[in-house]
Amino acid sequence: MLHRDWTEKSRLTVFHLVQPVEGGVARVVTDLVRAQAHAGARPVVACPPTGPLAAAAAEAGARVHPWTAGRSPGPGLAREVLTAARLVREVRPHLVHVHSAKAGLAGRLAVRGRVPTVFQPHAWSFDAVEGREARLALTWERYGTRWSTRTLCVSDSERRAGERAGIRARWSVIRNGVDPALFAEDSDGTRRTAARARLPVPGGLPDGVPLVVCVGRLCRQKGQDVLLRAWPAVVGRAPAARLVLVGDGPEADRLRAFAPPGVVFAGAQGDIRPWLYAADTVVLPSRWEGMALAPLEAMACGRPVVLTDVSGARESLPPGHEPYALVPPEDPAALAAALVRLLAQPGLARDLGRRAAAYVRATGDVSRTADAVLGLYQELLSTHRPLTRKRTER
Repeated sequence: MLHRDWTEKSRLTVFHLVQPVEGGVARVVTDLVRAQAHAGARPVVACPPTGPLAAAAAEAGARVHPWTAGRSPGPGLAREVLTAARLVREVRPHLVHVHSAKAGLAGRLAVRGRVPTVFQPHAWSFDAVEGREARLALTWERYGTRWSTRTLCVSDSERRAGERAGIRARWSVIRNGVDPALFAEDSDGTRRTAARARLPVPGGLPDGVPLVVCVGRLCRQKGQDVLLRAWPAVVGRAPAARLVLVGDGPEADRLRAFAPPGVVFAGAQGDIRPWLYAADTVVLPSRWEGMALAPLEAMACGRPVVLTDVSGARESLPPGHEPYALVPPEDPAALAAALVRLLAQPGLARDLGRRAAAYVRATGDVSRTADAVLGLYQELLSTHRPLTRKRTER
């Protein structure tokens, strides 16, 4: 199984420090925790108690500690660092795994390389901001890498983006995966019919109504504003088409204010699968990513996707899907054209969905992801020495 030799001698304790607590990051952490607990390790999660992660991680087998932290650096950073340091001292983990920019900042300042530390950016912080904030974020990432025993990227393109930005890290790449049993392929359309019959969409969703679904936090990163600008052109070519945005977030009110008529805001959903099964096409018009989970989940369900060509997108797709699935970021016209093409050719869409489901099952099983992460831990624990400034500078 997964490195049982550790747990027979000394039970491996992994401390996950996490912020944010929803969306793809939360699902990645929950999947890792479940696999680590199943392997006999002792996963510990410290995260804000609000949001779905705390409960999901506990159910998956983690011991959960509350760690109150905002998504962005602010006046509370010193307290967040001190709290993280105290928790690490109490837990005494073999290894610390910090997730995303904020936990990566606080966790590395708290540990400073004294314990093997994996930093997983889940998309780079300097892509999320502009101007002076972006320069500060990049400066920190270049500096903070000295306290990362390994920087774990979820795609080769995410790693290359870090290298281009001047981050001199010790890199590993382990791609995201999904649970093929949870996101089962809808090979005969029965799940589609059942989902459409029960989803709360005004006017209902008969089989003949073309449906586009976008799953993601309602925020600038995910680019729903670009999709809403593209949608009138889609409806101009496919008048019966419907669009559903699944998720919530800081941009919700602004997006609702300028959304075209007929767009449905479904809000945050504990289970996104019915929306994926109901869809004819799933779209994610992100401005930046590491490797988004929602497209992998959609493809596993047998749905074709349309994605912006950001980090991880090309690596998510089966060979040959790029001409149908990839568009430039922030290009409403190209996004509309790609959606119209799939809605106008349901046979093509079904064929792309079948091939996508087979590809994700062959290459994107989350059990392989979790096993590779445990293998990385084993490598680091066998070679770790406390990190110092002298050792990390070249």
